[in-house]
Order: sequence, then structure tokens, then C-alpha cells
Amino acid sequence: MKKKTMWAAVLTEFGKPLDIREIPIPEPGHGELLIKLESCGVCHSDLDMKTGSTAPNPPIFPITLGHEGIGRVVKRGSGCNFIEEGTRVGLPWMHDTCGHCRECLTGHESFCSEHRGHGFNINGGFAEYAIVKEAYTVVIPDQLDSIVAAPLLCAGVTAYGAIRKADLYPGKICAIFGCGGLGQYGIQLAKAAGAMVVAVDSSEKKLEISRSLGADHTFLSADDPASAIRDLGGADACINFAPTNKTWQAMVDSINARGWIVSVAQAPDPVELNLEWLLYTGAKITGTSVGTRQEMRDLLHLAATMDMKIGIEAISIGKVNDALDRLAQGKVDGRIVIDLALG
Repeated sequence: MKKKTMWAAVLTEFGKPLDIREIPIPEPGHGELLIKLESCGVCHSDLDMKTGSTAPNPPIFPITLGHEGIGRVVKRGSGCNFIEEGTRVGLPWMHDTCGHCRECLTGHESFCSEHRGHGFNINGGFAEYAIVKEAYTVVIPDQLDSIVAAPLLCAGVTAYGAIRKADLYPGKICAIFGCGGLGQYGIQLAKAAGAMVVAVDSSEKKLEISRSLGADHTFLSADDPASAIRDLGGADACINFAPTNKTWQAMVDSINARGWIVSVAQAPDPVELNLEWLLYTGAKITGTSVGTRQEMRDLLHLAATMDMKIGIEAISIGKVNDALDRLAQGKVDGRIVIDLALG
């Protein structure tokens, strides 16, 4: 490769705009692949990293953000033996894990306390080129477009993991709280599992989108959605995709006995938990964090065989700071994706 430098969106200080700068193209080490990126989604976690609300301790500067990337392998490091050059692969949140703890060895590697994330501990996909580990990437099916599929690498697999934990099947009622990009994936995946889907959001526009994606019932969060859900028979699963704890009481009031409450979005503020209520309802409360490599493969296979719709806005890398500002203001209805072909 004759080219030696690339453009990247780099975080140099919390709270500051990303610096669009020219930096050296990295070299793949043992077990690593260098990919030329075609796309990378802009995630709310990137915003959290930019502000410093969620970040490694100690922080790493400078660091290239982005963890929903898709690109083609242009160079292989030593020890790579099953993904060929030219193959289109993903740059997901997970760069690698320790590989030997209880979570890694029991199929729960996304909860590994030593796992490293792209755009968090390791340079990510807001760049023309990036490094991924061969063992931790996934081949992108030919049926999937690189721009449309990019958010599946984090938002999609996170929603998929939440739906799996909710134990959904035909006849069950699933309430989706928060109908942005993740919630929109959640609606479609819950419908694919056979559940009746109830969508709850503060935005009528997002509820309209939810109905177009298959939601059976929609309620504004200000209009006592819990009573409406109870009138439908109660929720067997409540999944929170909204980055706030304000949904908590509505979920508690909606959930059926032995139902699942699954927390997805990052909401750092505490909630009140009545242990007597927990005793008498047997409600199950859990969180979910992205997904495993196998869940990623399963989701991509599913996405290649079903029409998973979500509103995608493609931007150039130079517009990434504007995209993060809009995320902070709640002005993104679906997902924003950097199209590296736009320069």
C-alpha cells in the first residue's frame, strides 16, 4: 500500500469537538487485520465518550472514536489464516476480551471485565482505515449494504441481545420504551419473535415510525402508558431503550408476574426498588451489553434474510461533530452513518 496517512475523527479532550486530522495508517500486528472502511455508524456511546460521561480510567488521548464500522480487508498480520484480503468485515464494539474468565468461557464474553472496545480503549472506525482482530470480527453477508448494515454492529446486536433475554414468543406482550434507533430494531426483532409489541416514547413522530415498523400499539410516555398496557393484559417484557431512568415506574407498573425488565440504554441515575413488590411479583430484572460474536453472526444472518428497516442518514466524516451535537439534542430519529465514500 503506497498511501501512508488517513483522515480520522480524533478525540483529544473530553467535551471538545472531535479533531478531523490526518494521521498514519496503522500496521496490523499478529492476528490483526487492516480494513479500509466503507461506513461507520454514529452511536450514543460515542457521545458519552466525547463528553466523558462514560470513559476508561485513566482516559486515553488521542483516540479515534467509532464502533459500528464495515470495511474490506486490505492487509493481514501474521497468524491470520481464515479471512482473506478483500473480504468485507465488521468493526464492532468489542475489539477483544481476556478469553479465560468465567464470562468468556460460558458464552457471556460481552460482560468480560477486561474486554476492550473500539473507540474506547482501541482506535475505532471514524477513519479511513482501522485495525480489527481476526478472531473478533465477522464477515458481512453480501446481501447487506454497508451503509444500512453499519448500525447492526452495535445498536442492532444490542437490541438482539435484549430480545433474547426477554424470553419472547408468540402470545407474549413486549413493551418497548424509547423508540430511537435501538428501539426501532427492538420493535422489529420482538415482532419477529412473535410477540405483540407496544411502543412508548415522548415523541409522536417516533411513535409514527414505530407503527410503520410493526408496533401493534403506541403510547406517549406522558399519557400514563402503564395503565394502557395493563388494559392490554400487562407486559411480559419491558425493555428500556431510552437513556433515562424516568421510564422505570411505568415499567414496574406495566410488568406482569415473572416478567422481564431489561435495561439497555445507559442511564446512570438510580431507581427505587421495592423489595416487597419484587417478592410478590417474581419480576426478573437484568441488563444487557452489546452481544457476543455468535449473536452478531446470528443477527447478521437474520438481517440478510428479513427486511429490517430503520431510517439511515448518511454523512461525510467532516460532519461527525454536527451528528454528535444532534444526538445530544435528541434530534435523530433513526441512525446516522458516516459514508467514507463522501470524503
